[in-house]
Amino acid sequence: MRKSNLRAIFATALLVTTTSIAQAGDITVSAAASLTNAFKEIAQIYQTQHPNAKVALNFGGSGALLQQIAKGAPVDVFASADQETMDAAEKQGLVANIDRHNFVKNNLVLIVPKDSQFSPKRLQDLTQVQVKRIAIGNPASVPVGRYTVHALASVKLWPGLESKAINTQNVRQSLDYVARGEVDAGFVYATDASIMSDKVTVAFEVPLDVAISYPIAIVKDSKNREEAKRFIRFLASAQSQAILSKYGFQKP
Repeated sequence: MRKSNLRAIFATALLVTTTSIAQAGDITVSAAASLTNAFKEIAQIYQTQHPNAKVALNFGGSGALLQQIAKGAPVDVFASADQETMDAAEKQGLVANIDRHNFVKNNLVLIVPKDSQFSPKRLQDLTQVQVKRIAIGNPASVPVGRYTVHALASVKLWPGLESKAINTQNVRQSLDYVARGEVDAGFVYATDASIMSDKVTVAFEVPLDVAISYPIAIVKDSKNREEAKRFIRFLASAQSQAILSKYGFQKP
């Protein structure tokens, strides 16, 4: 065999090996929409500290993300905005309990457009005639929607307000609707309201008898469990916790 052929074979083998190494640290993280800003910043720092790692982020309503995973989407880490969605993932065998833990908490708030003349002080104020449209995450698939319905049902307001609900695909869509003045009010997490404080006003924190805690877990079909574990460990670091805190998240 000629030396030129040997060099070509060696170069090809080296390229394949290098590509495999580069891909070895690749993971996909599917996370609740409310984690968007914090996770983008955390992932950027993580990749700087681990040059061989690449974190692809996928955000959306927790229920929609679960459906993607159930249908075979190549996801390594799943972060949900509620326990119910992660429970469903566990029951479907998509994640294991041993790989699951809570990593942050949040609060539910009612917001109104910044220039609104409507200044609600309690949930009962939403029954006023002037309130026509309320942005609420679709309770069938969006955790913030389920928290909202739970809060309204606990004070017997949900049946009367359901006709005013404008269902959204995730919490960020609810935030956008309020920011653009397309609805009279909306239910979002405190962390979401804080990133648009120039366009929305927090009327009050919504009382809940359940904690809004976020669980995270490694997806069972992950192709890179070690990198997934390392990313989750990084979320618990002081550096990541400081970023999460900056965006308003609380420790679990």
